[in-house]
Amino acid sequence: MRAPILTAPLAYRLGVAARAVAAIAGGYALSAAATAFLALLLPMFSFGRADAVMAATLLSFAIYVCAVLWVFAARSAARAWLGLMLPAAALACAAYVLLRFP
Repeated sequence: MRAPILTAPLAYRLGVAARAVAAIAGGYALSAAATAFLALLLPMFSFGRADAVMAATLLSFAIYVCAVLWVFAARSAARAWLGLMLPAAALACAAYVLLRFP
């Protein structure tokens, strides 16, 4: 007697795959943009450059974890992607402004 094979619908599998890619790639993009922004912003508050980079890098791990958690808590994969890419783009633009106009 064979056990029944349980399969999930293709749409569900694609949704989970899209969320996993968003968590990995989008979370990385968000944490990288936040790291660049914080590394440029923190020296303005009497941190040394090396201390600012170290603090920004340490904070990026927490940002990445929060991004991954948020991706799987979002209502849809599209909302998860949008919720990661908009802040990442805003932080990257802000980092560019800080870099070009100190």
